[in-house]
Amino acid sequence: MEYAYLGRTGLRVSRLCLGTMNFGPTTDEQESFRIMDAALDAGINFFDTANVYGGLGHRGRTEEIVGRWFKQGGNRREKVVLATKVYNIMDDENDGPNAPAGLSAYKIRRHLDGSLRRLQTDHVELYQMHHIERHATWDELWGAFEVAVNQGKVGYVGSSNFAGWHISVAQAAAKERHFLGLVSEQHIYNLLRREPEYEVLPSAEFHGLGVIPWSPLMGGLLGRHALERTGVRSTRSEELFQKHRSQLEQFALLCQDIGEPQDVVALAWLLTNPTVTAPIIGPRTAEQLTESLRVVDVKLTVDVLQKLDEIFPGPGKPAPEAYAW
Repeated sequence: MEYAYLGRTGLRVSRLCLGTMNFGPTTDEQESFRIMDAALDAGINFFDTANVYGGLGHRGRTEEIVGRWFKQGGNRREKVVLATKVYNIMDDENDGPNAPAGLSAYKIRRHLDGSLRRLQTDHVELYQMHHIERHATWDELWGAFEVAVNQGKVGYVGSSNFAGWHISVAQAAAKERHFLGLVSEQHIYNLLRREPEYEVLPSAEFHGLGVIPWSPLMGGLLGRHALERTGVRSTRSEELFQKHRSQLEQFALLCQDIGEPQDVVALAWLLTNPTVTAPIIGPRTAEQLTESLRVVDVKLTVDVLQKLDEIFPGPGKPAPEAYAW
């Protein structure tokens, strides 16, 4: 396994991040334990979860599974750089009028304590805002996160689904308070969704944030079995497949030519971007995890990268040069 610093911090994390969203809804607890053990054995030390993971009516279940895995001992907790998130509605939080999605000092404190309880730990290394808060001031939010950091409950603060300008405003407000601010941005980014190259990635690079791509395989569309279309598919998934079918067929042929599965190439492409710290992989089985591990050893040639740009054209340049003189 290879490792990289998380942004400009001194924290080193694996180049693959283990996503846990399937733990509970589609992967039972025993298999979830197998996946986490296999991830540690393979050198993956970066685990990502969220307080709402677990399925409708069971939000928090995923954190509970991770917590019970930690409880087994064997220095499992000590070996993991643990990340979770706050923003959305929880089933078991008695927040009343403060239950709707959003952020406040009130919610951050309560939901952090709930996550720590479910995770059976006294701290998380990375606490992430799951989405931008459009009403509360940054003075309120940074004040709440400062308290959590000072209490030792949170090591670093990250964001998710922020626009480039949100990152800049957040960092400016943190600087005024002499606070570290954001260290990472978790964002959708893959061969089919290259819009972050306009402003999110340049902003993250400028401010020294590590980028953690979620949905690196675009919900499986960039996976090795995408063209087989087996199993139950949502209407949205089928629409995306039909829209991008020609690109996916060209992609499959390219991967066949170089002798690598589509998902491996899609992940390896992300790792060629110096702003990317670690894409999130979300295996449903330990075998799927094993299949993804060789990604860090795959080095794409300049010719392959050029062909990928031809199949999946990005903006080419950051804003405003991508669309202006």
